[in-house]
Amino acid sequence: MPHTGNEAKERSLATRSNTTAAIISSAMSGAAAVTLARTPKAPAALRWALWGCLGLGAAVTANELTGKPVAFLRWSVLSFLFGGRFLSKLSRVRGGRENALAAYVLKNARAGNLDDVIRAIDEFCYTQSVMMNVGDEKGAILDRAVRRAQPYRLLELGTYCGYSALRTARAMPADAHLYSLELRPENAEVARLILAHAGVADRVTIVVGHLGDGGTTLRRLRTEYGFTAGSLDFVFIDHDKRAYLPDLQHILDEGWLHQGSVVVADNVKYPGAPEYHDYMRQQEGRTWRTREHRTHVEYQSLIRDLVLESDYLGPDRLG
Repeated sequence: MPHTGNEAKERSLATRSNTTAAIISSAMSGAAAVTLARTPKAPAALRWALWGCLGLGAAVTANELTGKPVAFLRWSVLSFLFGGRFLSKLSRVRGGRENALAAYVLKNARAGNLDDVIRAIDEFCYTQSVMMNVGDEKGAILDRAVRRAQPYRLLELGTYCGYSALRTARAMPADAHLYSLELRPENAEVARLILAHAGVADRVTIVVGHLGDGGTTLRRLRTEYGFTAGSLDFVFIDHDKRAYLPDLQHILDEGWLHQGSVVVADNVKYPGAPEYHDYMRQQEGRTWRTREHRTHVEYQSLIRDLVLESDYLGPDRLG
């Protein structure tokens, strides 16, 4: 639904008011940093670091006050980039952004229009607040992988707000079904709301849990959702980076994959999943054949990332 000029102005004012506290806090911290940076006894490296932080803070503040014309100079982007490794340990953190995203989608995307819901999420992430989903650039890699695999049964590790589930539902065959695992019930509810608004709730099942919970979720997938040996055609991994390799091993131990199953993993470079990356390199030509897609962290073009697209070759042919 198009917005009037008044509505656009109201959203702009609301956005600026939401950043006021952060700007004031930044200014207060900046004053203290200036005092320390000017202290003659402070180490030179510390003084240079403080001046650098002050310059970045000033640029971010100016960017906020002028309507965020440079996406990279946004508080949400910087907190994601510099806090990425910490956030990966917490999986997908709770906060008001997820509910704000859902409200934005319901207001700005046409109900039942999958393409428009995806567009609205991308718009929110570019203009309001960066979210920890796969994003449009890497999402296109996911789209192509799903279309190439033509899967019937798919598993996603890390629903978050449902963005990658939306893209997957759009790319997968009409008779396919996606099962998506999410650790946090509140994120699962946001995702269900967005998926329903897009008209694909009947094609995506969100399961609250994770594969490393002592067998509970693995058992549910077997008994409630019909996961059996060789039944899984496609896996998308985008959750706690430390769990990439252990959770893939759980799937292998269950025997759910078959020769030709495809596994796609996001954020292999940033925040990084080095153990998973090393495993795929070691197993190249043995149990997996992998394509490395060099790309960027979502919704910006400065920080590089890596997406792995791996075809399962079956049990180790050389072992």
